[in-house]
Amino acid sequence: MRSEIKKLAHVESGDLQKRADTLLQDLGDQQRSIMTDLHHLSLADGAGDWREKEAKDLSDLVQNRITYLQNPADCSKARKLVCNINKGCGYGCQLHHVVYCFMIAYGTQRTLILESHNWRYSSGGWETVFKPVSDSCTDRSGASTGHWSGEANDRDVQVVELPIVDSLHPRPPYLPLAIPEDLADRLHRLHGDPSVWWVSQFVKYLIRPQAWLDKEIRDTTAKLGFKHPIIGVHVRRTDKVGTEAAFHPIEEYMQHVEDHYQMLGRRMHVDKKRVYLATDDPSLLQEAKTKYPDYEFISDNSISWSAGLHNRYTENSLRGVILDIHFLSQTNFLVCTFSSQVCRVAYEIMQTLHPDASANFHSLDDIYYFGGQNAHNQIAIYTHEPRGGDEIPLEPGDVIGVAGNHWDGYSKGINRKTGRTGLYPSYKVKEKIETVKYPTYPEADKLLNQ
Repeated sequence: MRSEIKKLAHVESGDLQKRADTLLQDLGDQQRSIMTDLHHLSLADGAGDWREKEAKDLSDLVQNRITYLQNPADCSKARKLVCNINKGCGYGCQLHHVVYCFMIAYGTQRTLILESHNWRYSSGGWETVFKPVSDSCTDRSGASTGHWSGEANDRDVQVVELPIVDSLHPRPPYLPLAIPEDLADRLHRLHGDPSVWWVSQFVKYLIRPQAWLDKEIRDTTAKLGFKHPIIGVHVRRTDKVGTEAAFHPIEEYMQHVEDHYQMLGRRMHVDKKRVYLATDDPSLLQEAKTKYPDYEFISDNSISWSAGLHNRYTENSLRGVILDIHFLSQTNFLVCTFSSQVCRVAYEIMQTLHPDASANFHSLDDIYYFGGQNAHNQIAIYTHEPRGGDEIPLEPGDVIGVAGNHWDGYSKGINRKTGRTGLYPSYKVKEKIETVKYPTYPEADKLLNQ
């Protein structure tokens, strides 16, 4: 490829575009070949079977610990953390709010009490849609109650009320993107993004469906004809565009859909190129069908209508967003904008369905983040000398606070040693995963091993 790029300097201007397009096509083919080889290599010598078993063992361990925490022997004496679901935002944001509460409950060894009556989506509360977070302890009463003032300061308070993460002070160490120290080695071996895996385990516990919802998911799967292979596309318009996110035409999404289908075609038989399209723009389905007749678009336009701002906080809208997230998480690959909570929740759930689905996405804007997270840092592994005024120097060992990935080979961040902010090559850094001494719940582990 180096020699082919050198030749471009001698190509006549009239032929330059054609030669450049051919070179890009060849590069794409070579990249797909390498990625396919890596995929098969990851399954060689029983590695795939080991991953399946290790992923199940780790998830079972965490789910058992959460269940143990949430069902104390005597609820009247249990230490409790109270979380009110009614944060002033949408479903994905509220779910992440409860995940944040759950992580702190798990870290401080307090049973989570979820207050959800008069939930803006369903007046009957969380338990009318999902299974209760506890089978035996839902009463928030206790000998003493207080507002969060820090784990050490609250040690003698039986019932602690937790604010939204924006108002949390002091901040405990249990916030994302940190992972438990006792699981860190296993997670690093298993998963490409341990922080997302850890978040996903709390999401997994929280969204266990009630029987009616489980039936609704099965019925809708059959009605839509949802089957694999299929790529998920989530297009958020309405309230996000112009405030939290830029407008992205359907062509931007479909470019990455086509790229991934070319990759999938090397691993499996692709009988039809299917796309599950989730959007709050009801006109987009017809536009996509018209522009891409070679694809089969699977979508429920009634969900798109229910996702509009005038319908958003209703039980029908809640059903729609839950179904969209479910089907997006079930796809082979996800193309979306990580500025959307819906997309990030789908990506988190995807991690619970595979040993490692950390690379099964393309975001058109943000990198993965969790609202209210602690600093996201990377560590430089190679030296970098700036080649322009917008780049920053790196030395091995430098800690970089990452602000975002430009998806062009460069990321933006601040070198915490020099204080300089700018661009740097993404391949010259690695993630700095923070570990925290979470409680290890040995009594729960004993029960699992019996």
